[in-house]
Amino acid sequence: MASQSHDGSRPPSPALPQQPQHPREQWGSKNEFLLSCIGYCVGLGNVWRFPYLCYRNGGGVFLIPYFIMLFFTGMPLFLMELSLGQYGSAGPITVWKCCPLLKGIGIGMLCVSTLVCLYYNVIIAWTFYYLGSSFQSPLPWSCDAPANAPLCEHRWPRPLHILIICVCVSVFCSERVLGVVNSHGLQDPGPVRWELALCLLAAWVIIFLCMLKGIRSSGKVVYVTATFPYFVLIVLIIRGATLEGSLQGVAFYLTPVWDRLANAQVWNDAASQIFYSLGIGVGGLLSMASYNKFDNNVIRDTLVITIGNCGTSFFAGFAIFSILGHMAWRKGVPVEQVADTGPGLAFVAYPEALALLPGSVFWSILFFLMLFMLGVDTLFGNMEGITTAVLDEFPQLRVNMKHKILFLALLCFGFYLMGLLLVTDGGIYWFTLIDSFSTSFGLIIITLFMCVNQFCQDIVDMICLCPPWCTKLLLYFKACWVFCTPFLLLFILTYIFLEMYRTSLHYGTYVYPLWGKALGVCIGVVCCIQIPIWATVAICKESGTLKDRFQKAIRPLNSWRVNNLNISTQEPRVEPERIEGPFTVTLTEMDFTGIAWESSEA
Repeated sequence: MASQSHDGSRPPSPALPQQPQHPREQWGSKNEFLLSCIGYCVGLGNVWRFPYLCYRNGGGVFLIPYFIMLFFTGMPLFLMELSLGQYGSAGPITVWKCCPLLKGIGIGMLCVSTLVCLYYNVIIAWTFYYLGSSFQSPLPWSCDAPANAPLCEHRWPRPLHILIICVCVSVFCSERVLGVVNSHGLQDPGPVRWELALCLLAAWVIIFLCMLKGIRSSGKVVYVTATFPYFVLIVLIIRGATLEGSLQGVAFYLTPVWDRLANAQVWNDAASQIFYSLGIGVGGLLSMASYNKFDNNVIRDTLVITIGNCGTSFFAGFAIFSILGHMAWRKGVPVEQVADTGPGLAFVAYPEALALLPGSVFWSILFFLMLFMLGVDTLFGNMEGITTAVLDEFPQLRVNMKHKILFLALLCFGFYLMGLLLVTDGGIYWFTLIDSFSTSFGLIIITLFMCVNQFCQDIVDMICLCPPWCTKLLLYFKACWVFCTPFLLLFILTYIFLEMYRTSLHYGTYVYPLWGKALGVCIGVVCCIQIPIWATVAICKESGTLKDRFQKAIRPLNSWRVNNLNISTQEPRVEPERIEGPFTVTLTEMDFTGIAWESSEA
């Protein structure tokens, strides 16, 4: 620990040998970063959650709270996370050298990202299973399949025939895919379903191969995975528009119900959909932005990505409800009786609708290939958050390719082993539990603390060469960080706690026991409790009074943003004295003089 003189000044420290700075990758082009972020944000929730929320919450009226939440919550938080990563050129943990007191935010992000990766690839495994099954003709969940002959061999009256079609799809999903009929709940997971285990293994192998060379490989893959879903959505919309009853489905999707605006649940649904679809607070955005050039226009990127993501959600609704409207017309029932959300839409309702179309095999292959692309892109971002955090903490892995490959292989294999619990007969119960609580109140609390760290001047330094409107728009974002965003996050958090207290967690008719719900709460607590734990560590490692310790813990270290200056026209410059290793030295006033010197040069 550095010694101090009696007058409080710090004697000059001897020159320490400079640690070698390992080269940090950068995106091959601007398009790779934009496509990676769009692919990360545009995920399965845009297809299977937004359209359902839109029709449930007043149709077109839902767009009003949706875009209000986008402008006052989504965009400010999105800009905050992109700016942190780009300015610090570091991952979710190392970047908090800007404020060591908040290092727990990065640890919490890592916890959330780990939980999301654990269950998200299980969805890709389900998609693989359905994709492989789609190559069979007739489709195995249609009435023409031999396995469904006992149910469909009679010419039932129309109402019963409609029921039989629904039963075929539900039986395929619950018995042949999930095996949930063989389990009695959380306490009875049962054996691993080997078909899903193989699909899960294939999914992790693909993720491993695509991320083998970091952003140099995943940045190329997104040219296909991020654009192909748009092609499929356009094709599905064109096909849906030619079907009888499609206008009925679109009208049901968009017809406004104005009195729904007075319902608090509508505003909560809008906020949660914006929040989760943008992938804020998980570390993926921060990590991807850390590979940008320092002077990249982060405000322009925020506008393009967030508006593109929300536009995709709205666009996907037409592809979903035009075909669901046709299915409702074929059955002679209202659209609300065939609409569903989440996995129920992707793996029950929509496959049932596809089975009714001519050329159902082709449409089924196209749809599940689109789901696979959407899921892989999102998983790229989550995995990037984890790998970047570890590589920044252990930079020697960046230069030793063999060690990096071994680390990535062990990480993917570890996720595969943990994911086997979710592909057992009762795995869907554990899947629902982790899905419900991993991105619940814990993630909201993490992003709420992100608003504490405001560094508008640093963003100005990055966009100094950008158009003047960027600087003016930054004033709007600052107002959001101070007032609007924290207020809306507190509203969401309060609503989540009220719903958690008033309602029980369930999957279908199965109601989770109290210990299961308590386990889910513990999952959320583990993520957000990292903030006070690491804040306490930061304060305890300092010296002086409690006020002095706090003031030292909120000051950026001199090593903040020296890993890579990423300025396109770098000039030789003298680096200020750096102090490495947060929480291992006592920082004094003299340790921070380098920051003022550096900013005066800019």
